[in-house]
Amino acid sequence: MATTTSSPASLITWNLDPAHSSAEFKVKHMMISNVKGTFTGLTGTLTEHTGDSALSSVNASFDVSSINTHDANRDAHLKSADFFDVEKYPSMTFKSTKVEPKGEGEYRVTGDLTIHGVTKAVTLAVEGPTPPSKDPWGNTRIGISATTKINRKDFGLNWNAALETGGILVGEDVQITIEAQFIKG
Repeated sequence: MATTTSSPASLITWNLDPAHSSAEFKVKHMMISNVKGTFTGLTGTLTEHTGDSALSSVNASFDVSSINTHDANRDAHLKSADFFDVEKYPSMTFKSTKVEPKGEGEYRVTGDLTIHGVTKAVTLAVEGPTPPSKDPWGNTRIGISATTKINRKDFGLNWNAALETGGILVGEDVQITIEAQFIKG
């Protein structure tokens, strides 16, 4: 009878590369079209458990003052106490609590998202990670794409204005997309 041995599982730490990562959001404006914006200045780590992906984890933080909707006045309003209140709450954070494989290269990652001082559980649909690849400087990299939808009012982002024609100025549902590259630590 042949004996088979398998190598023990290991933990690999991947550090988020802020120069090649961003978080994008979109929200309905005046109930007619979507406005998009991005956050840069992301930081975080992905701890990969090579034997059991359910034991993997991710932690990330976004610099709220980096918000960019391509309109300086709107960005200033979003940074104000009406919305994000960046003076009081300078970052958004995500800390995973559960990682579930959903198929080849797909995961459901549930975790605690903190925005504006409010923490709620959210689930991200994640594609990736990509196969590891060496960059020209000898670093090993992987990439992921993740999406989720939240209601901004769940996080205390309640400001709005009624429209003369009925409806509201800013939608409540916010679609979030994260594109991230990680470098093996």
